[in-house]
Parts: sequence; C-alpha cells; structure tokens
Amino acid sequence: MKPRLLDLFCGAGGAAMGYHRAGFEVVGVDINPQPHYPFEFHQADAMNLPLGWGFDAIHASPPCQAYSRTSSLHDNEHPHLYVQMRDRLQESGAPWVIENVIGAPYEQGIVLCGSAFGLGVWRHRNFETSFLMLSPGCRHDLCPKPLDVTGTGGPCERPQHNGGGAHRKPRSIGEARAAMGIDWMSRRELSQAIPPAYTEYIGAQLLAALS
Repeated sequence: MKPRLLDLFCGAGGAAMGYHRAGFEVVGVDINPQPHYPFEFHQADAMNLPLGWGFDAIHASPPCQAYSRTSSLHDNEHPHLYVQMRDRLQESGAPWVIENVIGAPYEQGIVLCGSAFGLGVWRHRNFETSFLMLSPGCRHDLCPKPLDVTGTGGPCERPQHNGGGAHRKPRSIGEARAAMGIDWMSRRELSQAIPPAYTEYIGAQLLAALS
C-alpha cells in the first residue's frame, strides 16, 4: 500500500504530481475550487482542517504573496500564514514539508532551483522539513536564460532579472508548460505552481525517512 500524503494549499497540483511520481497517494485541500487538480481533492480551509486524518506525511504551501520581493514589509492585503501553519504541522506528529518563496520566515531548509533538474526555469523555493534533507544545489550554468512564468502571460517589455540571470516571458503556454515540466495547467495556474521535479526529489527522501 502506498503511503498517503496530505497536500495543503494544493493549488492545481504541481507539488502533488511530484509526490505521486515519488510513490505517494496524494489528497489535496484548497480553499478555492481546483478543477485541474489531478488527484483526490477537497475544498476546505487548510488553516481550520483537523490534521489527524491518519496521513503518513503532510505538505503545505501557504500563500506566498506576503513574502515575495514585490510586497511591502507591512503588507496587510495578503495573509501571513507561514508560522501558524508550521506550528500546526509540528503539532500534527506526522513528517512534514512546508514550501514557500525566499523571504518567508522559515527557520531552516533547502532551496531548490529548476536548473538542478534540467528545467527551463529557476523558480527558487525554500523547503523546510521535519526530516533531514540534502540539496542538489543550483546549476544556473545549465540554464543561463530561464523563463519567467509569473503573471498571466502578457508581453514583457524588458528582461526580468533574478539572481543575476536575465529572464524572458514564454512565447506560448506550451513553452511555459515545458519549462515547468507541467502539461495540465492554465497559464495563471502555472504562475503559482512549483515544478513537480522539486517534490519528486523531496518525496524520495521523505520515503526514506518514513522507512
């Protein structure tokens, strides 16, 4: 029987697909409808959801907008849920992973980059975990001109810069999907997703921790 993983703030399922490929049965929860989520889905508020469902592990991707570089330090428009969610995960007793942008109030973790997995994006994300994780490190030399898949796909008047690399907007949704390793999401969903390669990598180490 496959181990079961609860995917909180699941969005359209980028993280879920990676865990599925690693060998988990995944169940997603999001406060918004997610018609493209590829696995079992429940619409609910993750902050109020009881976590004692008998899952073997929990992944959470709380909203990142409050911690992004474009947000004010005193941003009150977007929720600051990271610390609250981490506290709940620690109390759950299950192994956990919490993912967010660089700038979120994580205490530890590893940073994953699309360049480490042969993708066409960098999309740096921190993963804080309750178990020991190894990091593959960035390989920006293999992806010197990454795509910027933020936004909804409108034209970009000038190159975007992130960590010294010039980013350009994808020419089509097909190009954006290929760069992320995702083939089922809309352009808006892609802008919020993490590549499945990230959680497939984490999922392999999580399985080892569970065993």
